[in-house]
Amino acid sequence: MSALAAPNEVVTRALLRQVNVPGLDRPAALITLDNGFDHTKPNTFGPAGLASLDEAVTAALAANPAFIAVTGKPYIFCVGADITGLPLLADREQALEIGRLGHRVFARLKDSEIPTFAFVNGAAMGGGLELALHCHYRTLSGGATALALPEVSLGLVPGWGGTQLLPNLIGIPAATQVILQNPLMQNRMLKPKQAAEMGIADVLLEPADFLERSLEWAAGVVRGEVTVTRPEVDKDMWAGVLYFARQTLDQRLHGAVPAAYKALDLLETAKDGDFAAGTAAEDEALADLVFSEELRSGLYAFDLVQRRAKRPAGAPDKGLARPVTKVGVVGAGLMASQLALLFARRLQVPVVMTDLDQARVDKGVGYVHTQIEKAVSKGRMDKGTAAKLYGLVSGSVDKSVLADADFVIEAVFEDLAVKKQVWAELEKIVSPEAVLATNTSSLSVTAMAAELEHPERVVGFHFFNPVAVLPLLEIVRGERTDDATLATAFAVGKQLKKSSVLVKDAPAFVVNRLLTRFLGTVFAAVDAGTPLDVADSALDPLGLPMRPLALLQLVGPAVAYHVGGTLHAAFPDRFGVSENLKRIADSGQPIVVDDQINAEVAKLLVVGDQPLTAEQVRQNALDALAQEIRLMLDEGVVAEAQDIDLCMILGAGWPFHLGGVTPYLDRTGATERVTGRRFLPRGVASLP
Repeated sequence: MSALAAPNEVVTRALLRQVNVPGLDRPAALITLDNGFDHTKPNTFGPAGLASLDEAVTAALAANPAFIAVTGKPYIFCVGADITGLPLLADREQALEIGRLGHRVFARLKDSEIPTFAFVNGAAMGGGLELALHCHYRTLSGGATALALPEVSLGLVPGWGGTQLLPNLIGIPAATQVILQNPLMQNRMLKPKQAAEMGIADVLLEPADFLERSLEWAAGVVRGEVTVTRPEVDKDMWAGVLYFARQTLDQRLHGAVPAAYKALDLLETAKDGDFAAGTAAEDEALADLVFSEELRSGLYAFDLVQRRAKRPAGAPDKGLARPVTKVGVVGAGLMASQLALLFARRLQVPVVMTDLDQARVDKGVGYVHTQIEKAVSKGRMDKGTAAKLYGLVSGSVDKSVLADADFVIEAVFEDLAVKKQVWAELEKIVSPEAVLATNTSSLSVTAMAAELEHPERVVGFHFFNPVAVLPLLEIVRGERTDDATLATAFAVGKQLKKSSVLVKDAPAFVVNRLLTRFLGTVFAAVDAGTPLDVADSALDPLGLPMRPLALLQLVGPAVAYHVGGTLHAAFPDRFGVSENLKRIADSGQPIVVDDQINAEVAKLLVVGDQPLTAEQVRQNALDALAQEIRLMLDEGVVAEAQDIDLCMILGAGWPFHLGGVTPYLDRTGATERVTGRRFLPRGVASLP
């Protein structure tokens, strides 16, 4: 154990107590995992935490209880291994040892002759869920907020039995979803009901009296009054499911995430049910991955999302924020309607939409009502909450309804003159303290506010589509935006449950500027004569969430052309204007149909006779990103490279194994080749 000691480990203690349960002739042993902090600092397992659990299991077995149960502190079961200790491992043997230690301690619950139960009262992720899988039976609280095996998203594999136990419990299709598909889809979590339906839990219980009901249920199992039946796992489909999963990985990742392929191999090993061989293979896979560049980038990205996103660099004192008791939304199109619903749900204050005519207003309010109805029908919202939201969202063609709004956001046509006109009209209506927020994706906030009497209360509030899904909010400070306005914007962003990043008022801000440069480089290759399929597949080795042409279709060719024009006006030497992109936009043709490039679009192009190879396209794109990021940092668009990466992860869905973008550019040498120096010191998001 001493060789594995983690100096900064927040130790999760395993606290043992005897519990008298009615109907049993002797007490039960209840082990509660608790690191001594509230739910904002979840339980994790490092070497000392595993040692504490080991001691508690020893003491519990010695007492010969009716059963042994493991549960967690309020709202948290355990969220897995203490990953902060992984970069401290000195060699492969230490990595093997930490894997073996977890396996040995957890296996004591699996191999116990006394019945063992996991009372999963809250978040259970990674090693926490694997601990529960080692128990003979599992109860699950309906209030558990996060259930997952997210390791692949970080560049790891479930290394404490998850790849062996889960498929033999719930079947290979569902296990593949939990271990591979969910982590690679922005780390999707399981809901308690879903986990119970899969068979991960034996019974789903209400959170209010969860522990009491769990003890009663466990006593029923021990007395033989409750029979737990589990469906037989179909081994015949194992090979077919994994073959399909491997094909899917090849199509999406092209070998870019070693952990995903290791996980597939481990799932294949699980078929024969040799648990010792399977867990030994997990140890070896873990040891290989701990010393990979992808894991170091993944840990860096995880830290950004979990820590930096919660403490935005440069945000003013939150005590300066003004209260927001009513929100106005100018515009009633799709984006505006999404915003109205989000504000109503999160802030629980009146939200009023305005537009030029009643038909548009009615359509916008109707969209909100339809989304509320869908949420109720799918069980995501109760009828009481729905009724309240119906009453909070209204619409009008008369802008005077915004007179008492504290926060007004516009989502009108992306044209500077139109937006300036909107604010000029509104300034005569709203109070001098009301915050005026613009959802512009590329225009200057400073220019928008220049002719107002109170330009200090205008701020950029740039959401990403779909609004309800993507967590990034770029908060843009204009030249005259004051601290109170900015503080209010950050406070509102937090209430909306968005991760806010402070951005300087520069053309297209962060995500759109980088994606436009990136797509512009790819399209320049097409203009030069590179076949569409070659240019589109050139970036496959990065393992991005989608190829460039699919991304272009998602953004919309017309929008991309417009943003590209804004950036061309600001930086003509680096941002070109592709007439081919305009031809596609004007045609209205889809670029991609059923994951295939539309042959009709290819016929629209007018191209040169100097095609590039895929390697040349890729290098040009990476070099362009490296150059643009260095310029953005030099301009002070954001505080540090970490904020660029946070924006790309949360706003563009760029994966953890890239660390967002700058660690990958450093790793491939693009940064030093183009700018002469790295973005991040060695060891921050890479091997030392």
